[in-house]
Amino acid sequence: MPFQACRLLTLAIRYSPFATRLTFAKIGSVMEMARTAEVERQTAETQVRVKVNLDGTGKVQVDTGIGFFDHMLNTLLRHAWFDATVWARGDTHIDDHHTVEDTGIVLGQAIDKALGERKGVQRFGSAIVPMDEALVLCSVDLSGRGNAFVELPVEGKVGNFDAELAPEFFRALATNARITLHIKLLSGENKHHIIEAACKACAVALRQAIAIVPHLADQIPSTKETLG
Repeated sequence: MPFQACRLLTLAIRYSPFATRLTFAKIGSVMEMARTAEVERQTAETQVRVKVNLDGTGKVQVDTGIGFFDHMLNTLLRHAWFDATVWARGDTHIDDHHTVEDTGIVLGQAIDKALGERKGVQRFGSAIVPMDEALVLCSVDLSGRGNAFVELPVEGKVGNFDAELAPEFFRALATNARITLHIKLLSGENKHHIIEAACKACAVALRQAIAIVPHLADQIPSTKETLG
């Protein structure tokens, strides 16, 4: 490995576990750590396209035709430090359910594909994130098993967005990314704040879990030596 690449890696390890992942991206030609994916899904109800780079800097473009959902996706992807493009169209003349769920499916599949064998990842991540009066906990395990345990309010709306669709999105994301995801509301009243805090907490937990541990880069983080 060239001296400059070694120096960048040493500084990253010494000063920031998150900077480590970004440094890998910067010296990708040396470390060959590119983690990107594109996935498209088309059904009679929706059409969804997602492109994602897990080692990005938060450059995000989102257009699902659902304003509040776009805002939440943008929040999640930016705070996860992903570079991503998400485009979706669906039968929103009926309601937003199919579009929200299918976007979660495709985003999850893209994350799963980009993670590859999951060698060298930190695997676990947790965050408790505030949004004004709201406080939400999220824990992530890149377990290879898709499970979601989401405790968020499901009654009412945020603008035209049904609050019950937020848990549906997270379940679709976790199932198809093959991750174990726990989201729990600790306190809060405003549904906008609660859902936004959930997205930010999920982002930070994901950011931690996918980070590369340099000296274990060739190992699967499991005593079973496999995930799933």
